[in-house]
Amino acid sequence: MSENTELKKTLGLTGVTMNAMALIAPGAFLWLTFQMQASQVNGAGATTALDMFSGLIVALILAFLTAISYAKLSEIYPEAGTGSSYYFAERALINDSSKISVFSRVAKYIIGWFSHVYYWVYPGVMVAMMATLITYIFSEFGINVPIMGQVLIAVVFAAGTGAVAYKGINGSTLSSIVINVIQIVTLVFVTILALIYRFTNPQHVQFVHSSITSVVAPHNISNVLFQATISILLLVGFESATALAGESKSPKHVSRGVILSLAIQGLLCYLFEYIGANAWLNTSYKVTDSSGKVQTGLAAAATSSAPIGDMVKNLGDVLLNHSGFVLMIIVAISVAIAVFGSTLACMNTAVRITYAMAKDDEIPSVLGALHPKYATPHTAVWIITIVSAIIGGIGVVSVTSLTAVTLISNIGTFVLYGLTNLVALVAFKRHPKRNLLTHIIVPVLGFLANVAMLLAVLYLGILGGGATQVASVAAIIVSVVWMLIGIIYLNINSSKQNRPIIVKG
Repeated sequence: MSENTELKKTLGLTGVTMNAMALIAPGAFLWLTFQMQASQVNGAGATTALDMFSGLIVALILAFLTAISYAKLSEIYPEAGTGSSYYFAERALINDSSKISVFSRVAKYIIGWFSHVYYWVYPGVMVAMMATLITYIFSEFGINVPIMGQVLIAVVFAAGTGAVAYKGINGSTLSSIVINVIQIVTLVFVTILALIYRFTNPQHVQFVHSSITSVVAPHNISNVLFQATISILLLVGFESATALAGESKSPKHVSRGVILSLAIQGLLCYLFEYIGANAWLNTSYKVTDSSGKVQTGLAAAATSSAPIGDMVKNLGDVLLNHSGFVLMIIVAISVAIAVFGSTLACMNTAVRITYAMAKDDEIPSVLGALHPKYATPHTAVWIITIVSAIIGGIGVVSVTSLTAVTLISNIGTFVLYGLTNLVALVAFKRHPKRNLLTHIIVPVLGFLANVAMLLAVLYLGILGGGATQVASVAAIIVSVVWMLIGIIYLNINSSKQNRPIIVKG
């Protein structure tokens, strides 16, 4: 093991952007989150699913506000390396002339610690979704996979993804490029079919949304916020570009990669795909639930383990000469490839944030050791692989458990994004060409938007109904426990190292 092993600068704009895009996965989440969105209910027990598209718009606004702050921070601090927000926080506060500079260590520690709630839970969510997807594919061939079998699939998938991450970011980049092309082409094709079905109505069905306007227009503001708490899962990942600064050939590649990855996938791909999927939903879509009751429309989507798979089968059978099953398998395979890419990209980002904290002795130094050949934080890679397998195993138990681990990741996301916007506001105070819009208004609005989303999750936990409430409460408890562990560890570690928590100015 070499102390002098360094991360290699091999990534251009394409490499940075493609790695960030792989984490967002522009087609996979349409398949993976649609059931969670369809099954979500508000405090009155009524569905919020009619506001899927509007919720995505709110999440997209939040994401762009935060993405601009990340991009600007990466330009100010091009030396951030793998640290991303963790590094930004320290530099912004240390360089601040006001009294808040004494909190520089606390700020960066909080951001780094909560980054793990997002980055280390997210791959586990992907592992669970992969196991669910593979189970669905098996079921289409008449093979029933029991819960323990799904857990085994989760473990094997986590191990395989960890093995690829172990060998470094270059192989991951090639994988990301192939994955992005496959999933975008596939899901755009399916969306076009869904819109053709909507406008031609070949089966003379009654649609859930009376018009395309109904698909895109908000119906209830609180329901829009509820949907946004899940929709954010579709968009997170753009900031992962800033954790690749240590491997990027130019700082400009990082700042541009942040915005490009979100614009291509969030603004173009997902908005288009969600219009098509919601436009297709109709009352002739039927699924029998576990009690033997036949559900239709949105209720059927909430019951099915893969409503998009059901949609694809319908489209293939009706519009492509009864080829629904074959088309569904092709799309499912493309989604599986995309989930692999998303899991891999998040693992790469997660261990690099961990690496940055370990190098600062804020967490055990063994997590900062780089492999002498691959220049990867190999110990952290294997630990996150084990954690992902455990979380994935929990997630396959039920939709409630999957929603719970998803919300845990989202809570970490809102905390991280919100604090990063505050850090940006502090950092921009000293900018020689300070701009009212990008340096003041954007970070303030970004902070407020993330706080609103965090409060929406808390509201769901306290006043929500059904499985949504159970999942939210579980997510809140886990997040609070993690915060308490962080506080305890910070104090013990600081005492051992004789380091002050509040830094003297």
